[in-house]
Amino acid sequence: MKFGHKKLYINGQLREAANAQSYEVVCPANEKTIATISWAGKEDAIYALASAKEGFEYWSNLPLGERIEWIHKLRDKLLENRDLLRNAIMYEMGKVWQGTEEDLTSITDSLQYYTEEIKTKEDIPIQDKEGTHTHWLVHQPLGVVVAFLAYNFPLLNLGFKLGPALSAGCSIIIKPSEFSPLSAYLIGEICEQIDFPKGVINILCGDVAEVGIPLCESKIPRLITTIGSTETAQKLIQQSSKTSIKRYSMECGGNAPFIVFDDADLNLAIEHGAALKIGNTGQICVAPNRFFIHESVIHAFTEGMVEKFQQVKIGFGKENKPDMGPLANRQSVEKVHQIVKLAIKQGGKLIYGGEPIDQPGHYFQPTVIRLNDPDAEVLQHEIFGPVAMIVPFSTKEEVIDYANHTPAGLASYVYSQAQDTLDYFVEHLEFGEIHLNGLKFDIYLPHGGIKNSGIGVDCSTYALDDYLIRKRVTLALNE
Repeated sequence: MKFGHKKLYINGQLREAANAQSYEVVCPANEKTIATISWAGKEDAIYALASAKEGFEYWSNLPLGERIEWIHKLRDKLLENRDLLRNAIMYEMGKVWQGTEEDLTSITDSLQYYTEEIKTKEDIPIQDKEGTHTHWLVHQPLGVVVAFLAYNFPLLNLGFKLGPALSAGCSIIIKPSEFSPLSAYLIGEICEQIDFPKGVINILCGDVAEVGIPLCESKIPRLITTIGSTETAQKLIQQSSKTSIKRYSMECGGNAPFIVFDDADLNLAIEHGAALKIGNTGQICVAPNRFFIHESVIHAFTEGMVEKFQQVKIGFGKENKPDMGPLANRQSVEKVHQIVKLAIKQGGKLIYGGEPIDQPGHYFQPTVIRLNDPDAEVLQHEIFGPVAMIVPFSTKEEVIDYANHTPAGLASYVYSQAQDTLDYFVEHLEFGEIHLNGLKFDIYLPHGGIKNSGIGVDCSTYALDDYLIRKRVTLALNE
């Protein structure tokens, strides 16, 4: 499938890059070019910043009811183009068809959800202890937002930023990953079709030096937000803090522990663990990296994971109905392969898989590795691929140390039928999300990490706080 050439979307218009450069978007399933996009330079970044500044002045002063009408108009147009957008995601990411539905519904659900949640942000009264004044907090739009997005969920990631930004009254500049920019550029086309207010949404992709750094170093943005690696977040903070004090909302890398006790529903744990590694080919920030399994059930768990992986149908396309597609790019294949080899070098035993698949595209075998050393350095790597590292433990005190021994702190999973065990992990796990005997993610549930896994949250009403300022107002009472 060919998508043609896609342009930047800045100041309400589709436009070529000022430098006339373009970039090829390649399908990771077959390594064929599916589209070209305008490749922005510094001049385009500066123009986007100026446009977003003007867009904010208009959008933030628009009555809330009118903002909501525009957001709903955009949501409805995305739904009208759902097949186009889902096909774009399938081809730019190599996703299985059913996996593209999550991307589409995430952005449309976000646009709907935040138009409802923004109505709840009413003035907050503060009682005066002496009775001499009246105080209250008012919410107002923060300003221009710059969003740097990861490649793994092109529209889900975009929706998690776009929904709260627009509803809060902010304008936004979106820089998608060069590995999956197509669907974001299509959002620009749809915005132009409905004459969305100019400057409120701006979409461009380019390299770090020409686009990323100018966007960060500008004094115009009030919020820098990202979904990506911890290393990327650190660079964004360093680059952006040179010129002005900015706010940050960052969902960074994870190193999720998946802890299974001997009294757990083992079949359920195997089903969920395998699904999290196969889904999106393991390219999920909340996917478990480290499977800590009680020594009495580790053999059965390992066999169950291997059996699940053996049943996985790997491929591409609607007609083939695969369970798992390719990794996003050649670099990802090389990274995952290096992690597997490192695990074996550090004492791991390869149980299943472990190699790239010898065919066109960036495919990697579902892989199971048994490690006996919980302190192995390889366990500190976020895999971002279909690899399960399985490690034994004997006591809850022991495994809590294993689980927390990481600078990351995004998601975690615990399986046990004992309530006191679950309570223990709720209290002691150092992660922003703790899933007990199951898992659930939705737009209304806060999603965020602690430690090196981020600042702020995506999803839920709490995400709006990153896009709003609070002003304290105090009125003296005259007697």
